[in-house]
Amino acid sequence: MLTTHPFDDDHLHEECGVFGIYGHSDAASHTALGLHALQHRGQEAAGIVAFDGEHFHSHRGLGHVADNFGSEAIIKTLHGHMAIGHVRYSTTGETMLRNVQPLFADFEFGGLAIGHNGNLTNALTIRKQLVRRGCLFQSTTDTEVIVHLIAISLYSTVEERMIDALRQVEGAYSLVALTQNSVIGVRDPLGIRPLVLGQLPSGAWILASETCALDIVGANFVRDVEPGELIILDHNGLRSIKPFVKTRSRFCIFEYIYFARPDSVMEGTSVYSVRKQIGRELARESAVEADVVIPVPDSGVPAALGYAAEANIPFELGIIRNHYVGRTFIEPTDTIRHLGVKLKHNANRAHIAGKRVILVDDSIVRGTTSTKIVEMVRQAGATEVHMRISSPPTTHSCFYGIDTPEREKLLAFNHDVEQMAKLIGVDSLAFISLDGLYRAVGESERNAKHPKYCDACFTGDYPVMLADQNGGQGQEGLSLMTEGL
Repeated sequence: MLTTHPFDDDHLHEECGVFGIYGHSDAASHTALGLHALQHRGQEAAGIVAFDGEHFHSHRGLGHVADNFGSEAIIKTLHGHMAIGHVRYSTTGETMLRNVQPLFADFEFGGLAIGHNGNLTNALTIRKQLVRRGCLFQSTTDTEVIVHLIAISLYSTVEERMIDALRQVEGAYSLVALTQNSVIGVRDPLGIRPLVLGQLPSGAWILASETCALDIVGANFVRDVEPGELIILDHNGLRSIKPFVKTRSRFCIFEYIYFARPDSVMEGTSVYSVRKQIGRELARESAVEADVVIPVPDSGVPAALGYAAEANIPFELGIIRNHYVGRTFIEPTDTIRHLGVKLKHNANRAHIAGKRVILVDDSIVRGTTSTKIVEMVRQAGATEVHMRISSPPTTHSCFYGIDTPEREKLLAFNHDVEQMAKLIGVDSLAFISLDGLYRAVGESERNAKHPKYCDACFTGDYPVMLADQNGGQGQEGLSLMTEGL
């Protein structure tokens, strides 16, 4: 029986990753490579659907990309010059094969496959309405809501039907879809979730969640898909439709802090550079005398480098991560559970013993892993342990595609910084300020009236109404209106 990794529940988990390609004879292989690059965004399941001009071919499975597409025999069954793929970490819906994407359905206009990164905040509300109309759901994922809305749409073309469906949903999403004639990419009107456009030297077009997926297949970055833009890739080339009322974008700021791969470029900005700059801001805001700066690997490394450089304190890899511990175990015994964080991290004692240590990590969610890491560093001989966090305190749950605990389980919701420091067992604890975070991404400060990014997990300022949460009441937000087709 597979169970959740007992020592990996103290981080905000990745959302999902999507990839699409049009115009290459080996589309499935390129999609598999792209999904490898996006593996960090979802490690529960992976799937690919391809079309060869006559038939759709698909393979979906639980586990990593290599588990499902490491075999040449499987790739050879996915014939076609266009394909889409998806890696999943569930935010809605259980972890089971029927929820693995891309989802596929036959419509009167032909087959359609959809892969979705994000979360619909009114999915439950719409689902109830659709069930009352007689729609039969095969999965528990919110993505299927879009499939049914497309199915019942009265418009003629697949593009019009998709726009009609998206006019009815709210939330954050980047979609890739595969039809008999095209690959389609769509980004939510606020641009909360990322989606980029690339092109191979051969001319084949690519859509992906991050630029690192373009790099792995040798594609050139063309541009970000704009918030609210629908892109159609077909035999005529590229078409762009912008059916939504233009509004201020609110890109997810946590992509810079943790989710995106550091070698990706988000919204024209290097993720690695932002993370280093966050570390520099942290050092300016919360300096403390110490002998060594140590990252909590791997996500804390760039920020720790920036902190060490700004503070002029030596940087060392004082904690070594075991990269071969996955997200699932087969029924961990009490003995294994007692080992705790040591299965994933081990102290590099030579660089810790007798030293005042600054630990740099990306976030604190429940605080359980932080407590174990601090204890491990003290056991390795640290004389002082100071923790610096490269995000503000996480005080609110995310409803836009990030797997966060209920608000009551967030450590920062229940305790102030001083209380958190005592609970974790550090000599001092500091988080980057919200303005400091905005400075790190190139802003002078956070504009309280019109913030540039979605930072709801820190502020509670939800940019899209939460219809499925308390009837959508009590939250600041907007219901996105759309223009006619």
